[in-house]
Amino acid sequence: MGTEAKAVQAYFDSDAVVEYYAEATRRVGLWESEEKLFTRLFQPDATLLELGCGAGRIAIGLHELGYRNIMALDYARAMVRRARHMAEVLEYSIPFRVGDATQLEFEDEVFDGAIFGFNGLMQIPESERREAALREIFRVLRPGAWFVFTTHDRDSSRNEAFWDAEAARWAKGEQSAGLHEFGDRLEEREDGVHFMHVPTVGDLEAVLQSVGFRIEAHLMRSDLANESAAVREFSDDCRFWVVQRPAVEG
Repeated sequence: MGTEAKAVQAYFDSDAVVEYYAEATRRVGLWESEEKLFTRLFQPDATLLELGCGAGRIAIGLHELGYRNIMALDYARAMVRRARHMAEVLEYSIPFRVGDATQLEFEDEVFDGAIFGFNGLMQIPESERREAALREIFRVLRPGAWFVFTTHDRDSSRNEAFWDAEAARWAKGEQSAGLHEFGDRLEEREDGVHFMHVPTVGDLEAVLQSVGFRIEAHLMRSDLANESAAVREFSDDCRFWVVQRPAVEG
């Protein structure tokens, strides 16, 4: 794991960030948009892989909807410890495991579906590592299985001024230290420096198709549901992607 990836992992292992995610598990729960998609795509008896599970917000929400075959992973050990504790308090039997999305320790074609919530895929530094994660997810999904994840959107008009300014800085070689690819963002927060890669729709379509996924749909969360104030406070609007490992490949 490179220096930048270790810095991101350290951020998610910090006490303040773990507590932030734990509070979201307690107070926010599943978003309405997430529930709509998950219950439409995944049967209650489906074997599901949740990546970047944090303190258990999605896995616990799915358990409460009747899903009983969830494997939840995060590479931040402190997050996994908190998720396990919260599940134990609730007396929910959910396996939470430390794991790296770029090197999944599962056999081929073992999951009926996968989820990478809260823009987690885009918090993996370096395009090669994000593509590696996508290839690993593709590998462990059964043919015909669905994968749902979210991203921010560099094409969004509300961020146009920021990215125009970023493009000018990159053209002059004056981008912020620590940024390796256009679309990367480092945001100073009270709890540390937060990394996020913000793709365009076209960029992501190209990499998904190169991995082998079939793109069913992508749409903004605000087009899926009118989320509660708690959800909107927790997370900005984001783009949902619904993609599939084709039932018949080639």
